[in-house]
Amino acid sequence: MKIMVVAGSAREKSNTRGLAQTIATHLEQLGTDVLFFDVGIHELPIYKGSTETEYPNAVKLTRYAEEADAFFVCTPEYHSGMSGALKNALDFLRGDYFRGKPAMIAAVGGGGKGGINALNDLRTVLRGLYALVLSEQYVTDVVCYNDRCELVHEDSRTKLSDMAQQLVHVTKALGK
Repeated sequence: MKIMVVAGSAREKSNTRGLAQTIATHLEQLGTDVLFFDVGIHELPIYKGSTETEYPNAVKLTRYAEEADAFFVCTPEYHSGMSGALKNALDFLRGDYFRGKPAMIAAVGGGGKGGINALNDLRTVLRGLYALVLSEQYVTDVVCYNDRCELVHEDSRTKLSDMAQQLVHVTKALGK
């Protein structure tokens, strides 16, 4: 089973990356192959209506999405929505990469507020790509991370472990 984990923040020092890395670790512990795509490391040009195959990171993104049996997408909340870098990455992908595949979502809110609007935004876009977005979702806060952007809040780590298990269970049940 291959699960694509997407870290949707372009920031160099990113709590969203820490969130995605935590999820990737949980999924690996469950025996899945993780396809990790980080929009802050694998920079993409602005999407202009084609797959832009001359860009290695766009090729990597589409290859990972095509190979994935399921998705776990993480975003920060910027101005009540997902990050522009994540939306741009999703614009490179077609619905047939997602059709019939489960997806889970999580966000990093800032300073005790936020996150839910980004998840609503992300859920809408993933549904538009025909993903089976599971109802379970999670928001962490910046206080859950240390100064190295590692998720250290134990309740959050436990919740995300449970979500990883649920995603694997649903993916297996769908025969992926």
